[in-house]
Amino acid sequence: MLYQIYEGQRTLMEPFADFAQAASKLYSNPLSLFGQNPLAQRMSASYDLMYRLWKDYEKPEFGITNVNIDGTKVAIQERVEMDKPFCELRRFKRFSDDPATLNKLKGQPAVLIVAPLSGHYATLLRDTVTEMLKDHKVYITDWKNARTVPLEAGEFHLDDYVGYVQDFIRRLQQTYGNCHVISVCQPTVPVLAAVSLMASRGEVTPLTMTMMGGPIDARKSPTAVNNLAMNKGYDWFENNVIYRVPTNFAGAGRRVYPGFLQHTGFVAMNPDRHLTSHYDYFKNLIKGDDASTEAHRKFYDEYNAVLDMDADYYLETIRIVFQEFALVNGTWDVISETGDLERVKPEDITTTAHFTIEGELDDISGSGQTEAAHDLCFNVPKARQKHLEVKGAGHYGIFSGRRWRDQVYPQVRDFIRQFDDGPRLPITMEKGGDSNIAAAAPAKKKTRRETSRA
Repeated sequence: MLYQIYEGQRTLMEPFADFAQAASKLYSNPLSLFGQNPLAQRMSASYDLMYRLWKDYEKPEFGITNVNIDGTKVAIQERVEMDKPFCELRRFKRFSDDPATLNKLKGQPAVLIVAPLSGHYATLLRDTVTEMLKDHKVYITDWKNARTVPLEAGEFHLDDYVGYVQDFIRRLQQTYGNCHVISVCQPTVPVLAAVSLMASRGEVTPLTMTMMGGPIDARKSPTAVNNLAMNKGYDWFENNVIYRVPTNFAGAGRRVYPGFLQHTGFVAMNPDRHLTSHYDYFKNLIKGDDASTEAHRKFYDEYNAVLDMDADYYLETIRIVFQEFALVNGTWDVISETGDLERVKPEDITTTAHFTIEGELDDISGSGQTEAAHDLCFNVPKARQKHLEVKGAGHYGIFSGRRWRDQVYPQVRDFIRQFDDGPRLPITMEKGGDSNIAAAAPAKKKTRRETSRA
């Protein structure tokens, strides 16, 4: 019922948001009667702020059209390489007419960036993708809003997440021979599980695995986010944050953890900071500080755009990662495509080099939580392991912003280069582009799993 009430309120506020936007433009136009009012600038700023507080925030675009590589502008074409019910594998294909640049692009490593499925869209990693494109062929997991996925598409569990990651890794391996994987925040756990299971089966594993700010061992330096998940029982989450999608969406009837509830939680973590930010935005509008107001809009266009998460996936993540600590306790069993139970054993990884990155001031994944991966993957030679703590960086600073660009990315790039097995040509080449993925065999359709879940 809460979801229906929220949707009703949002629909009710929509015309008021449109009115506030129109009023803001009227008062900011010096040629209009309203714009000649002595308080016009202040009125325009007030209505603009109202509009941004009331409007509905849709999924943002990545908007990466080109990158500069060694002084040459390289065009970027964004396209979907694999489309699964709950996720798209999105590729940022690079094009250049400069022969030297094109030759360089062809031999660069392929990287799969696994974006978090924890409230925000994959576009939160826009800065990550932009930097990576300078030296790599880049793919990213673009998770879908669960409220748009029809019930007939089936369920989505944490096991399915692990399976998706494996399918994406195999796709890149099929195309390039092998690949590198980067996981940011939440996916560090399922990515480590995916690679562990591949190693246990004797499959080829990625050349490197970079894990950034994730809860590999949430017992270490627990944050407010960890404490909530640890101190509330599984039933509390199921009874208090899980709702069914209303009838006005394609996923009507699906059980989800709604995005609007997640957003409320995000804001509640630092309410004073957000209040100050909005007040500063209001003052900057009055002063005409276009640079500051545009920076505010860009940040909150991303921050306020949230998606619903499938309830099964969310609840299982709470239980397995934050309550049972199944990965670090060695008790995590994943259901395979065939319905068999497979134990996640990171110690089976022997060749994949891994790099863990943490922010000194991270208030989402505490100190030591990501670094714990080294103790789990103890059969990987020490020479193939690396850890970095970014001084002065919070959670977002390790994958976005100045510290990411100046301190973190150069080390990620060099780590990938160190363990890359050399330039390779993709299976097929496309004129003017860095590479073209060969047609893959259709994925085997999964049948509904009969294996019981706890």
